[in-house]
Amino acid sequence: MSLNPRHRVVVADAHNDLLMAVAARPAKRWGGYFRDRWLPQLREGGVDIQVLPVFVDDQYRPEGALRQTLRMVECGHVLAEANADQVALCGNGADIDRALAEDKIALVLALESAPGIDASVELFSTLFRLGVRIASIAHWGRTPLADGSRENATGSRLTLPGIEALREMERLGMLFDISHLGESGVAHVLELTTRPLIATHSCARALRDHHRNLTDDQIRGVADTGGVVCVNFVPDFLTDDQAKVNVDRVVDHIEHIASVAGIDHVGLGSDFLREVTADLTPPCCENTDEDPLFDFPGLAGPADMPLVTEAMTRRGLPEEDVLKILGGNLRRLMTTHMG
Repeated sequence: MSLNPRHRVVVADAHNDLLMAVAARPAKRWGGYFRDRWLPQLREGGVDIQVLPVFVDDQYRPEGALRQTLRMVECGHVLAEANADQVALCGNGADIDRALAEDKIALVLALESAPGIDASVELFSTLFRLGVRIASIAHWGRTPLADGSRENATGSRLTLPGIEALREMERLGMLFDISHLGESGVAHVLELTTRPLIATHSCARALRDHHRNLTDDQIRGVADTGGVVCVNFVPDFLTDDQAKVNVDRVVDHIEHIASVAGIDHVGLGSDFLREVTADLTPPCCENTDEDPLFDFPGLAGPADMPLVTEAMTRRGLPEEDVLKILGGNLRRLMTTHMG
């Protein structure tokens, strides 16, 4: 089965750290580097909506975290302005619709763990004014707002500032991202939230028992809010057997999440680690060639996104479902609940 060419196929990726790679260059090269290095891959892969997470490396924490956060946000604006004929930085559904109508790639800024904010929750409003529309409040470890999934043994919930952050994001129209959040933290958010949630790059723990993956109850909880769980392509989150790393394993997780949450609540969040780390300046990318966490033969970067479509159609997923997974669901969430 091939997709009907008369249908508007929207491909949306909820997590690609390419902003890290672009921002690693001198500011005067940001626009040109994005155009030369990343734009062709996004176009080749047919990506229409690309979330750009702001992730701050350990070398900047804690003292330089806010400065690097602002620098990466500025990088997103600069690369969009320098390539305004091809991309548009979007803050709401109308912006996304306009970008797609003009055959531009819609870019959306996100915060990953918000290290530059810490407990200063009022800064979410500042970052919202600067264009950020999605945010998570923890990564691997502990933050002033919550614990990441590697701290599951603590059983901790959101801190008081973490609760305030959730409320502030809901007030602003910023999507709350539960990817990386610890188990008890996810449960706490599900108790408190009044708006749809997003997991920008998470897989199913039922298929791969990894703390970064979501349980069926968590997946069901996100769906109950009206949110979307976006499947991560990182090999270590897909399987514990490197020999089984292939695009069909991605579809396994897509199908499982759809079976638990419903077809309207699953999307894609690539997290192309190899492609990004290969583009970063050492020492951050040393020895990644030997790390199986990064090694996904045939699905390394945005240009390879059509392989996911092909794998879903080979599996026999109905065309309507494929269109929702590729981007229809994420587009709906963004256009109705963001900004």
